[in-house]
Amino acid sequence: MALSRRRVVDTIVRKQRALRSQRAVLVGISGIDASGKGFVTAQLAERLRVLNWNVAAVSADDWLNLPDICINRDDPAEHFYKHALRFDEMFERLVLPLKQSRRVDLVADCGDAKATIHRKHRYRFRNVDIILLEGIFLFKPAYQHQFDLAVWIDCSFETALQRAIARGQEGLPAAETKKAFETIYFPAQQIHLTRDHPRETADIVFPNDPP
Repeated sequence: MALSRRRVVDTIVRKQRALRSQRAVLVGISGIDASGKGFVTAQLAERLRVLNWNVAAVSADDWLNLPDICINRDDPAEHFYKHALRFDEMFERLVLPLKQSRRVDLVADCGDAKATIHRKHRYRFRNVDIILLEGIFLFKPAYQHQFDLAVWIDCSFETALQRAIARGQEGLPAAETKKAFETIYFPAQQIHLTRDHPRETADIVFPNDPP
């Protein structure tokens, strides 16, 4: 079901009200790299906060494995699909406790695509009504059942590559960005699309290609 931002917000609010504050609503916002997940998440969070909901916006990118773990030259796509993120740790330490108790205070080892060592990041949330978790590969079968609402940001590979190059994704020159996306990220996400059918199993499909 394709929806506008306003209707996505309305759907999230209905989910939250149905719980009657027993716990936080967990909304997954996923898509291919550079599809606009972070941008859409920020917009949804802003609109929800205007409506006086306490929102925790979390990026799964902070739970990326370091490059020496998630990048493999021999089989880059399959390896990245399997090892890009520390999903189990993220769900066990952060997402599920926050979902159940509506609060969390923890220090985690976080990384990114260029890091060689982890950095410490403190997550401190209280009285959370809605969790917006955005990232790639969220709707793998092992994790999809954890979400109260699954939102797929629908975007072509062509558009995503243009966006990645335009914003200097990961601080790389355009040629290196193009190579990384075409040899690692997009092939890995094609595996996800073929194996896991995240678009088809999402509750909401949000179109995010230019008109």
